[in-house]
Amino acid sequence: MAKNTGAGELLPSVDQVTEQAINLGYRFDQKLQRWRQGRAVQRGDIPTMLAFDGYGSPRDVRALGRVLLKTRSLVDETGAAAESIRGWRSFSSVPYAFAHVNVWLGDHEFHFVADKGGVIDVDLNVSMAPGVHTIYMQAEGSDVTEATITVVSDQQHLGVVCDVDDTVMVTALPRPLLAAWNSFVANEHARTPTPGMSTMMDRLRRSHPHAPFLYLSTGAWNVAPTLRRFLTRNAYPAGALLLTDWGPTTERWFRSGAQHKVQNLQRLATNFPHVKWILIGDDGQHDPQIYSGFAQRHPESVAAIVIRNLSPTEAVLAAGARVSDRHQVTVPEGVLWLEANDGASISDQLRDAGLL
Repeated sequence: MAKNTGAGELLPSVDQVTEQAINLGYRFDQKLQRWRQGRAVQRGDIPTMLAFDGYGSPRDVRALGRVLLKTRSLVDETGAAAESIRGWRSFSSVPYAFAHVNVWLGDHEFHFVADKGGVIDVDLNVSMAPGVHTIYMQAEGSDVTEATITVVSDQQHLGVVCDVDDTVMVTALPRPLLAAWNSFVANEHARTPTPGMSTMMDRLRRSHPHAPFLYLSTGAWNVAPTLRRFLTRNAYPAGALLLTDWGPTTERWFRSGAQHKVQNLQRLATNFPHVKWILIGDDGQHDPQIYSGFAQRHPESVAAIVIRNLSPTEAVLAAGARVSDRHQVTVPEGVLWLEANDGASISDQLRDAGLL
């Protein structure tokens, strides 16, 4: 509500000023992106289609991809030749807003328009047999690229959702300077895998060979190629990346990472009512609260909540108190809660619980 100054004028309230500032920031961001795209087109940058692995049920699948404008001299980040790419290159390419994209899956062909960040995230209403299928994508003027779609059988009753930062790799992401270093400077080889976690995840894959593996992160789509190479190089099971986009919206200065996770978990519960998920995260951010909240809403969709405890040093770098204290979250009776610092200890607990 505006404040009356007594002189016939109304001063805007703090909320109104904040809302106006956010809207101004959003408009400025959109204008900057249009300018960058226009400049990229003028200098002859070419459309590049990145197809990401997706997943689905026998009735519909989720297709993921992104269209960028890249200079002709820049090595394609998805290619095998890109063995030494610093993080900043992931952010140097320009998103191709509202690009027209063709998608082919099996005998089906689809046509979509990317969002303002160049992202394709669409549900395809197709009938597909359970298993791994190849999906092809092409933006206007780009080469055709491909990825895989894992179709989950209705008889599959277990799946794995895993966080990334400080769960599969040690990043201390919440600390701004370290986040900037990891995102913009550090080479992907400098990223440190979390001890024992890849072995634990591989054991899960071997125990449940048809289970879907999904990596749910608040990271930006810009780092998807780098993250995919990191997971492959460190022998993590293949799986779809569920990332988000940075930048202001009409309501917030930055997109809510917690909301991104909550919405994707809800989407999984809706699309796979027969699957119980092993939810893996860490206590450096909000995973315990997000996962326990999901378990309260959908106890039938949770097989176990697994929290990696950060070490005291990691907790300090994460700039926050540890939040995995069992007494700070409410988990429905019958939902398994496990926590430890490393993958080997978590594996032992999963084995004891009959999940390995």
